[in-house]
Amino acid sequence: MRLSDFGPDFTWGVATAAYQIEGSPDADGKGPSIWDTFTHKRDWRGKTPVQDGTTGDVATDSYRRYPQDVELIKSLGFDAYRFSVAWSRIQPTGSGKVNQAGLDYYRRLVDTCLENGVEPWLTLFHWDLPQGLQDTGGWTNRETAHRFVDYTEIMAEALGDRVEHWMLFNEPLNIVISGHLVGAFAPGKRSFPAYFASLHHVNLATGWGSRALRAALPDADIGTTQYLTPPIGKGPGPLGDLAARSADAILNRAFVEPIIGMGYPWEEAGILKGVKAYMRDGDVEEMTADLDFLGIQYYTRLQAPFLPIPGLWTVPQFGGGAGGAETTSLGWEIMPEGLGMVIDAMHAYGKFPRLVVTEGGASFDDTVVDGRVHDPRRIAYYEDHIAQVAAARLRGIPVDGYFAWSLLDNFEWALGLVPRFGLVYTDYPTQDRIIKDSGYWFAEQLGGTARP
Repeated sequence: MRLSDFGPDFTWGVATAAYQIEGSPDADGKGPSIWDTFTHKRDWRGKTPVQDGTTGDVATDSYRRYPQDVELIKSLGFDAYRFSVAWSRIQPTGSGKVNQAGLDYYRRLVDTCLENGVEPWLTLFHWDLPQGLQDTGGWTNRETAHRFVDYTEIMAEALGDRVEHWMLFNEPLNIVISGHLVGAFAPGKRSFPAYFASLHHVNLATGWGSRALRAALPDADIGTTQYLTPPIGKGPGPLGDLAARSADAILNRAFVEPIIGMGYPWEEAGILKGVKAYMRDGDVEEMTADLDFLGIQYYTRLQAPFLPIPGLWTVPQFGGGAGGAETTSLGWEIMPEGLGMVIDAMHAYGKFPRLVVTEGGASFDDTVVDGRVHDPRRIAYYEDHIAQVAAARLRGIPVDGYFAWSLLDNFEWALGLVPRFGLVYTDYPTQDRIIKDSGYWFAEQLGGTARP
């Protein structure tokens, strides 16, 4: 299989996120985000919530080095660059006056993409809520969904003449579960009420934001992304099936079904009935989003062991390779067929005109040897996962894009700088970029100019 076999209408891209690459946390009027706050926290032992104690203060310094990064994308032969906007660069406190310097930065980034023949795909929210909004409750406060609409309208007016492809949210699952229930991600909440409230308000903001974009930019290509997994139930007989259905409801359906007008699947996970406390009349319709595509983000499956907890039945978890399956450096099982499974599941709803794989990738323990980074396992990962996309297209499913995570090794949230997902190696002390063999593989396949 060659990537050229997908045809000229298929989009090949790379993805990044603002907090993970930009650095410059207070440059040109930017306000703090919850990730600026979270990564600088210390507990009574002096320990930070980030495994290696690092922050995104520098990351890959892409706020200053974006022209070099866009040139890299072009040299690797990609059609498109999926990036996110830091809301607090646009509105330092999340509401009120617009910071013109922030808007100008993203205008320059978009213009640089277009000048290099790289199509910009803009994600409005990739987890870095302005701290000013968090101070009034963040996503647990319904007003934050209204402020998201205001921000969406600002961005549409500023960049709608340059950007055709828009995504509302990146992986609401991690905003809600990792950030408000487990507490591993910013803002670090561990509360069922915070989980229920944030789940509903992010879904509500998706519906409202989509209609605001459509009203401002009728011809735009509008989508949102979801982290999706085929949950594998573990337990004797029907108990494993019960665990799998519960996990599917909590991890997948609670985020997908509200935005297509189906409401919450609390019949499979009664715990989700806690959302009712935050719902108002008409919210099922208000959550329903006006989308042209769904972005599928897939890395690994989550295992769902049965637990005798009524209404919950399981606590899904990342697992190692079952039966000797290969794993990444993070211990995530490599299961390419899982991508095909979630593509099939999303297509079966019959609600999404198109599907796009907006993230996929793997972390391995990459090292530089004589100026080169040999990463054959990453190449194999992409070959196997892209083959699942090809098979889905042969089944008649309209999947028309694939974005690799990530362009660069970068700041991987609570895991810090240790994981390396990039097609390009980042030497953090020098900020030198070194194209890995996987990057050269894409370049050769896509007609890019980069060569070893």
